[in-house]
Amino acid sequence: MKSRNVDIRLVYLHEHYATTAYKHKVVKEDASPYGVPDPSLYRETERGKIYHGDSLGLLHKTLEPNSIDLIMTSPPFGLVRKKSYGNEDADQYVEWFRPFAEGMRRVLKQKGSLVIDIGGLWKKGIPTRSLYHLELLITLCRDYGFHLCQEYYWWNPAKLPTPAEWVNIRRIRVKDAVNCIWWLSQTPWPKASNKRVLAPYSESMKSLLKNGYTPKLRPSGHDISDKFGKDNGGSVPPNLLALANTESNGAYQDYCRANNLPVHPARFPGRIPEYFIRMLTDEEGLVLDPFAGSCVTGEVSESLERNWICIDLDETYLKGALARFVGVKPQLPKVDSTPYQIYPPCALNGAVDDSPLPEDGGAKRSIKEPQQKKLNLRAP
Repeated sequence: MKSRNVDIRLVYLHEHYATTAYKHKVVKEDASPYGVPDPSLYRETERGKIYHGDSLGLLHKTLEPNSIDLIMTSPPFGLVRKKSYGNEDADQYVEWFRPFAEGMRRVLKQKGSLVIDIGGLWKKGIPTRSLYHLELLITLCRDYGFHLCQEYYWWNPAKLPTPAEWVNIRRIRVKDAVNCIWWLSQTPWPKASNKRVLAPYSESMKSLLKNGYTPKLRPSGHDISDKFGKDNGGSVPPNLLALANTESNGAYQDYCRANNLPVHPARFPGRIPEYFIRMLTDEEGLVLDPFAGSCVTGEVSESLERNWICIDLDETYLKGALARFVGVKPQLPKVDSTPYQIYPPCALNGAVDDSPLPEDGGAKRSIKEPQQKKLNLRAP
């Protein structure tokens, strides 16, 4: 879902398209306003199209305006350390994203939705957080007219305790296990229904439905009416999506290994796009992923009988993505329905280390006790 090469977009990034020199730059007639050509059609399926090339050409020229029901994507994150699939520097990320935002606004239907999965970032060398993803959200709403319908948080229970320096060594932060997912639209009233994504009832709710409930006014002021006891087939889910991203084997990975192709290292689990495709589109709706990578969004869309378009700049990842469509019928991802467990704060009830807090906030690494003894033995 995330691939970038050094190309004309970096010219845009550093020269800033708003400058006079860039605004009046001469481009070929077959190019988009940002100087990139139309992408080439790479493969078609019963319902979808895979394109190879720069998604700026797709967003600004190839696709018709107001043609997309849902843009479901996970763009390259703004990272300090470069990844093999390509990513943009955090301090330049918003400027890099601007032409994509323009194109997304152009192709999205008025009642359509834009859903962006984006990870946070620690600043280089210090235990504080970058604001780049929040700046992107503000820019999309302030400068491009998008409305924030709701913010979601994807909790990955299998996430490793990173960054290790702050979490495991200096012990001054907890592990970062949540991605932000922004759900935006061009109107406050996009097409949506939470009835499509209901969750199983809890045991307490099942008991309430079975044994009944006495309507009453809570101390908080909420009036719990007799309608609260109605069985709607499931509960309205929260905006926390709990889903472990642990898949390391499967048809896609096997195909890549058998054909000596790289396995895309930044795939989101299929249940993420499935959730939003179900909630925000009807059958025959058109779903777009402009940073498709291994085409997880396309596979899920095909399985849900939606039309779809995926595009990526790196052909090697598209070669592997064909495993999802060639000779097989795309299937919805399987997932264990057992709920994940997350403990309430301070669940150990005080049975923890109460050693003094470091006066310097952890700025200097503490020397472990065995190392200290060894150093003392060497002292004159």
